Amino acid sequence: MKLRVGIIGAGGIAQGRHIPAFQSLGEKAEVTAISDVNVDAAKSVAEKFHVPNYFTSYVEMWPHVDAVVICTPNKFHREITVAALDAGKHVLCEKPMAMTVEECAEMVEAEKRSGKVLSIAYHYRYMKESQAAKRIMEAGEVGNPLVVRVQALRRRKVPGWGVFTNKELQGGGSLIDYGCHLLDLTLWLLDNPIVSEVSGQTYNTVSREAEQVNQWGSFDAETFEVDDHVTAYIRLANGGTILFETSWAANIPDDAELLRISGDKGGLDVFPFAVNKAVNGMMTTTKADWILGEDDPGRPQAENFVDSCLGKAKPLVSAEEAMNTSRVIEAIYASSLMGKGIQLGNEKGVK
Repeated sequence: MKLRVGIIGAGGIAQGRHIPAFQSLGEKAEVTAISDVNVDAAKSVAEKFHVPNYFTSYVEMWPHVDAVVICTPNKFHREITVAALDAGKHVLCEKPMAMTVEECAEMVEAEKRSGKVLSIAYHYRYMKESQAAKRIMEAGEVGNPLVVRVQALRRRKVPGWGVFTNKELQGGGSLIDYGCHLLDLTLWLLDNPIVSEVSGQTYNTVSREAEQVNQWGSFDAETFEVDDHVTAYIRLANGGTILFETSWAANIPDDAELLRISGDKGGLDVFPFAVNKAVNGMMTTTKADWILGEDDPGRPQAENFVDSCLGKAKPLVSAEEAMNTSRVIEAIYASSLMGKGIQLGNEKGVK
């Protein structure tokens, strides 16, 4: 059976990742419809990728698809996901899952009553380094994780296109757009631990300076209203801690992408991949000469979703796990706003 896939939102992520990924799956899937509120955009993308149908209303695509990929601004994730699931369609929704945890919960309930697949596009889990790190963690080489250091830092890369700096449509900036990937990956590698307390601080000072230097296009500094730099200290119920930092704009020498897990038996760096040990009178760092997997995580993400829809696999990113990532994001924002730590009390975790 070939899964018929519809794309809702014809922007950059649809064209750059999802459409090519699904079209690369051959007999497993085909992209049969595009929807966008801008009819010219829908038509243009449909013609570019040889997709037979295009619409301005996503509801019009229901007869033509078995599953949809939601690539709209964050504000519309919940609405479209619930509508698609209630219409009997499987859903792959772009990250973050939704604007609030309450919206995430509505999506999970829709998934349960529909019996269809709901997965969230946290594509960092599909990176070959991430997959290798998961194997190392499951093999027990790190032991009990104690301290995790996470950095998703860009020096001057505020997205100057789309609606990334629009708080009403996106809900936030660097944290909800970029840092969420490394945060989600961290929680997954730690086997979805119970988060007990979050203390965070958000900033948007640098991107409001009059003279802007930005590598990713231009934006209006006077109306910039989302976070461009965020820090957080996250306590886990098992005693572990996560030191987290993300930015779009910061006065640092270089971009940095770091996920470093320090455990009682060993340590692990995901980017670049390395395993750190202290045994037999030696301190060693083992680097990989070659890692199994694909360079582009978009294709394995699409394939996992299709196989899950066809009953041949389980989603690598479950809706419940993605909701837990959103719970931590929401707590970071709340902590910054209130000026104090936020007790989560999610004793049930996401398992």
